Amino acid sequence: MKHLSIVALFVALIAIAGEAFILTRQTGNSDEEYRQAIRNEYRVFAPVLPDTLMLADERVPMEIFYVREGLDRELSSIMYQQVNTQLIMKRSARFFPMIEEILKKNGVPEDMKYLCVTESMLTNARSPAKAQGFWQFLEGTAKQFGLEVNSEVDMRNDVEAATEAACAYLNQLYQQFGSWSMAAAAYNRGHNGLARQIEEQSTNVYYDMYLNSETSRYVYRILAYKLILQHPQDYGFTLRHCDLYPPIPYKTVTLSEKNVDLFEFARRNNCSYKMLRILNPWIVADMLHNREGKTYNIKLPVTNGTQMAVITEGRKDTSLVERI
Repeated sequence: MKHLSIVALFVALIAIAGEAFILTRQTGNSDEEYRQAIRNEYRVFAPVLPDTLMLADERVPMEIFYVREGLDRELSSIMYQQVNTQLIMKRSARFFPMIEEILKKNGVPEDMKYLCVTESMLTNARSPAKAQGFWQFLEGTAKQFGLEVNSEVDMRNDVEAATEAACAYLNQLYQQFGSWSMAAAAYNRGHNGLARQIEEQSTNVYYDMYLNSETSRYVYRILAYKLILQHPQDYGFTLRHCDLYPPIPYKTVTLSEKNVDLFEFARRNNCSYKMLRILNPWIVADMLHNREGKTYNIKLPVTNGTQMAVITEGRKDTSLVERI
């Protein structure tokens, strides 16, 4: 009965709101008054384009009109996809420190972390082409760079391992094409396809090449994420440090047994199965047969979810985020 009364109240409120709108239109508000209300109450801003911009210490030719317009398109798109962009900002606090450390160790410019954002929005996404993980590796490429992929294990979902593989791939592409913008384009287009375009168009400068729609937008999208994540308030995003997702504390144990029931493994380690899968997204089955006797590093929580919430609460910082 109580449920019905709540539904009835909700329906009544909708009806009142609808009637109020109709009455407003009928009581003399002209189209011009309506336009004025929009001008007074609603704002859509064009993004500010920088006059100078670098990608991995390589100059972006902002004086070329199609470069500015290409960047403007991606900035506008990302700027007004507020929910997705805000979630990326929150996730970046959890994943960027680890990604940056691995990039630095492998001699890959820090700006390439924005390629990862462009690929997956910092999630273990799966594409229609069956690319998987933060760095969106296809199965064949993943195996080529040392990532195990089978019915029980998919290391494309292990952020650390996938970032190591991405570094190896990006370094290889940089050696082949001579610039990080072209390496990024090849990461998207494929090195054979891009090499063919270089031969046909007689240029190896990304900004001078006529490419398919996705690849022609790709580097501009990386640049747009760089600008927005480095200067969020310049593009309308206001987050506090306490809004960001903190790294999850964990400990590591090794597993080399065969025929491991992962439900039982979780119970044995005082861990919920859900937390086991969250911390180890590369596990993609309930059993780990491990026929080859490999040794796996398994992350386990040092606290449960409730305790983590309390820890996070105690670390609250309500100052605004100026740079991510």
